[in-house]
Amino acid sequence: MIVALAGRRIDAPDADSPRFPLSSIELVRGRLHKLLSEKEAKALVCSAACGADLLALSVAGDLGIRRRIVLPFTREHFRQTSVVDRPGEWGSLFDEICDEVSDQRDLVVLACSEDDANAYSSASRAILEEAMRLQRPFKSTDEQPLLTVIVWEGTARGDDDETAAFAREAGSRGFAVQEILTK
Repeated sequence: MIVALAGRRIDAPDADSPRFPLSSIELVRGRLHKLLSEKEAKALVCSAACGADLLALSVAGDLGIRRRIVLPFTREHFRQTSVVDRPGEWGSLFDEICDEVSDQRDLVVLACSEDDANAYSSASRAILEEAMRLQRPFKSTDEQPLLTVIVWEGTARGDDDETAAFAREAGSRGFAVQEILTK
């Protein structure tokens, strides 16, 4: 099974509505471990933001699952805007995982501009495309279906919710969609 994943980042300290509290890290890590193990995932494709992405990448690494990371723009800019800007020790985990994945030639960096309002949407589409690309060698059998995993609190936060849009896009492309709740 090839897994495409998207989800919430860890909540900012001043978050109005908790979506992924820092206190839920071990709960979510356990749920990710269980799902990836039970589904016998062969590859995980996602971005590398603090929260859902980095936890899934860490679990996949522990399980020996291939990891492919898609970043919308340079690694350095992504690290500043999507990794170390929230509570927790995410920077060193990001660096370690990106180094390992880059060594395996599984780090995809899109050429989006840092001020492109659609950069994250472009990355979401690229994640699904990369998952489909990884699944092609298995297409002649049903042994390697595509699964989208959404890690969130279960509710879209509005029309511009990237996680909800990712789930809709994945469903329209024929991916099965499964949720992991952050609380």
